[in-house]
Amino acid sequence: MSTLAIATAKEVFDLLHDDLRAIEREFGSESVSSVAAITDISCYLRDGGGKRIRPSLLLLSAKAQGYSGESMIRLGAVVEMVHTATLVHDDIIDAADMRRGRPSANTNWGNAKCVLAGDWLYMQAFRTALEERNFRILDLLIGLTQQMVEGELLQMEKLGRVIGEDDYNSLIYRKTACLFEVSMRLGSVLAGADDAAEQGMGEYGRALGMAFQIVDDVLDLTASEEVLGKPVASDLREGKATLAVIHALENGSEVERAAIQTVLTERNFELVTHAEVLDILTRHGSVDYAMSTAFQYAETARAALNGLADSDFRRALMWVPDFVVAREK
Repeated sequence: MSTLAIATAKEVFDLLHDDLRAIEREFGSESVSSVAAITDISCYLRDGGGKRIRPSLLLLSAKAQGYSGESMIRLGAVVEMVHTATLVHDDIIDAADMRRGRPSANTNWGNAKCVLAGDWLYMQAFRTALEERNFRILDLLIGLTQQMVEGELLQMEKLGRVIGEDDYNSLIYRKTACLFEVSMRLGSVLAGADDAAEQGMGEYGRALGMAFQIVDDVLDLTASEEVLGKPVASDLREGKATLAVIHALENGSEVERAAIQTVLTERNFELVTHAEVLDILTRHGSVDYAMSTAFQYAETARAALNGLADSDFRRALMWVPDFVVAREK
């Protein structure tokens, strides 16, 4: 189904405009601390922009299942706080200098303050969620946080090493897709949906998150620094083998595999250039393979909505996978 047949970005934004603004206000009020450094870092991160796709998914999930209460605003802020906390920690772990076209928070405030600000945001997210007095919500958020921490630790163990698709899928589920999944499940919980409906929404979020991260990894290899807002090929420089790279390693010649392994091991492009790696990926259709996989996940996400009643919100959810796979940054 074409994008135009489902919805347009403007139509989706118009559907959620007021609620997303309310979530921004909630996020702002919940990220104020008596310690100035925490407030300053939180404000800087919040003002850094971003797609707000995770709270948007929570809103769409809840609304598509008939919910319209204020709790979705509170939980929308919760998932965005969790996401923001993960970005702070990611930038510290990756020693990143840039995030969304400007200096990362750790560049401005240093690692020590930022790791503590990230911890504070995590705890504030749980404090805010606790106001719902709902054990299912807390169970989802605790499981989510554990998965994300496990994902970071597993990725650190795999740096510089050749991994297979199964390991890659496990990593990106923990690092990205599980938050998409939980955002959708939280909407079901608010709507009082049954287990089968929650499972369907969770499957949509999981598949969408997998597609999102695969595309993110492709863009890291192929987009320009101006578009990305950060250095290109950061994953290779950090020793991370993403899907297109894994495909090339499995299908390339011994010389080609050795060249890619050199970059992963050395974590720079001094002996093998970025252009040379891209040539190898192009020769073997590795980027196309990764994008094809992302499209398959997008279709899986759409199929998960089959049991959902038709509405503007369902149509918006049908459109989101198109946005995810077609984006340029």
